[in-house]
Amino acid sequence: MATAELLAGLVRSAFGAGARPRHVSRLPGSSKKGVYRVVLDDGRTAVVYVWDPREDYWLRADASTAGRADADPFSHASGLDLFRAAHDRLSGLGIRVPRLYLADASREHYPADAAVIEDVAGPSLEHIIGTRPHRAAPALQELSGMLRALHADTAGTFGKLLPVTSGRAAAGGSCAAVVLARALADLAEAAARVPRIADAQARLAGTLHERAARIGPRPGHSLIHGELGPDHVLTDGAGRPVLIDIEGLMYFDPEWEHVFLRLRFGEHYRFLREPGLDPHRLALYRLALHLSLVAGPLRLLDGDFPDREPMLQIVAYNTEQACRDIGVPGA
Repeated sequence: MATAELLAGLVRSAFGAGARPRHVSRLPGSSKKGVYRVVLDDGRTAVVYVWDPREDYWLRADASTAGRADADPFSHASGLDLFRAAHDRLSGLGIRVPRLYLADASREHYPADAAVIEDVAGPSLEHIIGTRPHRAAPALQELSGMLRALHADTAGTFGKLLPVTSGRAAAGGSCAAVVLARALADLAEAAARVPRIADAQARLAGTLHERAARIGPRPGHSLIHGELGPDHVLTDGAGRPVLIDIEGLMYFDPEWEHVFLRLRFGEHYRFLREPGLDPHRLALYRLALHLSLVAGPLRLLDGDFPDREPMLQIVAYNTEQACRDIGVPGA
């Protein structure tokens, strides 16, 4: 747990020798890194990201997720190098992200890699949608334009941004093949733990293979956020959307982005639709996403992640959606 004393060196490096942290609070919701709001003596605020393995609940639940960023586009997406690469690329595309004041991998000021970034003033888009949905349209419309700019950045190979731009392609042959293999693994894991998934396992596996067989080759891949829910979109003082949790940025099929957007934005997804998406990819990726959101949270709960009830709700919801997707009646 970071304290004002531990963060003092980072604050001085970011804002000058006279800057001193007065108060530090850990922000809720992050499962891969420590996220802290720092209030300075002069009243300014900033956010500090800390990539400390002790604050990464996914690593604590499954240490085997580390160290596979090049080979697997869905491997553990956390780290200062991934953050800086994503921040630079998004900024270059004109996509609003929090300003970066300091990126520090020296371990001289804190015993882990860290970054000091802008404390974005406004609420999350999730909060606006939940409390003032009639005021969400302008931010959603601007977010749609940001997504078009993001997806217009393409590459011939797929994988996380940093490996692709460094010339290191991901393994797996194609995006669809990677998703299929991952979905089958998630299905096996979920079936061992969720009786309803176990009862439908053969039918779910058959559907995954059938949908994958309908997908043809594609020459290019779009840059996607990969996990863009309304909780990962803040708004600044002008009401503009600001993307956060960007370390998972990767070149992949945009359909993967869109099944996640549709799941997380619900009725508000109408603002974010894009023409020309492949219905066969959407069908495979939708079912694969549901299975991932059954197996993944259960894996996380094998560790000491504190917010257990929301994870169990995610498991229950996506169990229902996966079964509904293949026409299995409700429990």
